[in-house]
Amino acid sequence: MARNTPSTGPLLEYVLDVLGSEICSGIKPTGTVFTLGDLGERFGISRTVAREVMRALEQLGLVASSRRVGLTVQPISNWSVLDMAVIRWRLNSPETRPEQLRSLALLRTAIEPVAAREAATVATQEQREQLLEMARRLGAIGAAGRADTDDFLEVDVGFHSLILEASGNEMIMTLTESVVSVMRGRTEFGLQPAKLSDLAVHQHLDLAQAIAEGSGARAAEISRALLVEVDTQAYSPDTAHEPQVAGRQR
Repeated sequence: MARNTPSTGPLLEYVLDVLGSEICSGIKPTGTVFTLGDLGERFGISRTVAREVMRALEQLGLVASSRRVGLTVQPISNWSVLDMAVIRWRLNSPETRPEQLRSLALLRTAIEPVAAREAATVATQEQREQLLEMARRLGAIGAAGRADTDDFLEVDVGFHSLILEASGNEMIMTLTESVVSVMRGRTEFGLQPAKLSDLAVHQHLDLAQAIAEGSGARAAEISRALLVEVDTQAYSPDTAHEPQVAGRQR
């Protein structure tokens, strides 16, 4: 069979990306069975490459292998759901995207207020000053109706990532990419409103100020309220959003 692959990119990564997408989107539902021979026939790959693909899928918990059966797609409870590849595959599928965004938003709501509380206690002076500066930039960009642009996203990701970093907790910090991926997903798939609400503008500033002043309880409270506000804006049925994958403003 002719190899159905793009002209660029490692073959292993291509095959893994196709299969990972199919499993995470539900095209290959739980219980689906396929073999190394099936992979070789479909993609025109050697048995060695097929085994590498198998091992990568197993490490992510997406399949379990058996000599007598082959590769069996596993339930989501077995998946490495915090792995960025799995998150990306779920976000890329229109069928699983809403559920993935909700899961990420819930994780963020659980983690970020705690990080904000800790940051108010242990953040360095430099981190406190950076948060204040970024909050001002976010407010200016968002109030100007450009909250759905890459400029805003870059600062927004930096602001919230810094809060997690400033918590000083190594376990919280390891969740940074997973937590901020919900913001990237909202912008990429057109769910981020162009104009940040006045309330959200003030909440970013108030949050940075609370951390700068060392008020942990207030920082946690504002962080939680901010996340509720941005969720309300992003998922409001009254707001129409057009996907901007190919040509967002810059």
